Order: sequence, then C-alpha cells, then structure tokens
Amino acid sequence: MKADPQYAPEHLALDAVRRLGPEAAAWHARLRRERPDLDADGLANLAIKHFTTLARVSGAVSGAAGLPGAVVDVGVLAWTQARLVLHVAAAYGADPAAPERATDLLVLQRVHKVAETARTALGVAAGRERASRIFTGDSGRPFAGVLVKLGVKLAQMAGVRAARRLFAKMVPGAGIILGTWVNSAATKDLAKRAREHYRKD
Repeated sequence: MKADPQYAPEHLALDAVRRLGPEAAAWHARLRRERPDLDADGLANLAIKHFTTLARVSGAVSGAAGLPGAVVDVGVLAWTQARLVLHVAAAYGADPAAPERATDLLVLQRVHKVAETARTALGVAAGRERASRIFTGDSGRPFAGVLVKLGVKLAQMAGVRAARRLFAKMVPGAGIILGTWVNSAATKDLAKRAREHYRKD
C-alpha cells in the first residue's frame, strides 16, 4: 500500500479477503457448533460488538502517537472493519472468502458508490500488484508525503470521511477521546450498512 497509495483501499480489500475470509468462515463454523441457539442476527451482533470494541481501543491508543500513529490507526481501523464486514457476511451465510467480498468491502466502506466501479478498481490494483513484482524501484517521493496520502486514502476507506478527522486524532490531550469517538462512530455506521446488505442477500 505504501508503494501504491492511490489504490491503498483496493490493495487492502484484496488482501483482507485472501487473509481474513478463511478466518471468518472458521469463526462461523465454530460458533454454529458451540452456539446453535444463535440465529444470523445473533451471530452478527457478536461480531459487531467485538470489532467495534477493537476499533475503540485502536482509536484510543493512536491518540498520543502523532502523524505516524494516526496513519497506522486508520490502517488498523480499515483492517478491523474489513474483519467486521467479513464476519457479518459469514453470519448471514455469504462466503467470506469469495472474491466478490472485496467488491462488497469497497462499496460498504463507500470507497466506490457502485459495485461495477469497485470491480474495475480492484482489477487495476491486482494488475499493479503483479506488475510491482516485476518492476521494482524507489518512487522518489518523500516518505512523509506518501505517509499523508496513504493515511488520507485509508481514512476514507475506514469511514473517517474528512482529513480533518484524521488530524484531529493528533490534538494534544484530546486525541484519545477523539480517536475513540471517530473509530467507534465509523465502525457502527459500517456495521449497520453491512447488516442491511447481507440480510437482503
């Protein structure tokens, strides 16, 4: 993602489905055995509660770490939210490891408005991943500039809709409270959209 920050959300979505899809499927199978009393809504509620708590914790921890901490936090938040979406998908019977889940992630996280543009962007990002293995080299861009661009792109994916919210996490003394609030609100909004999406499918 650092090498190709323009497509950071797409790279994250592709990697999340590859790495986290099987985890979500295993979680669903285990809970089905251990908690047969829970219906799909009950399973989704467990996932939402767990990952919203993780989002709050990462927001609080990032509050005192400055710009690098804020960028790391939005990356962690986007990853946590991807886990949430894939677990909610599994709760409602959708295969969390299916390639189409990457499209779902980008639409639900409002990186793209419709599935077709998300699929196109994913195809471009996948092609760039393959190309980067062949053509490697330093982009020559200053690291700080790449870090800010990457942070803003991941903040957009994680539901931190404006860059000022990203930078609000760096306010001395208020960063912990703001980080917790921003992460929690964004994750709850995403959870609501994910539940509505997978209930209908």
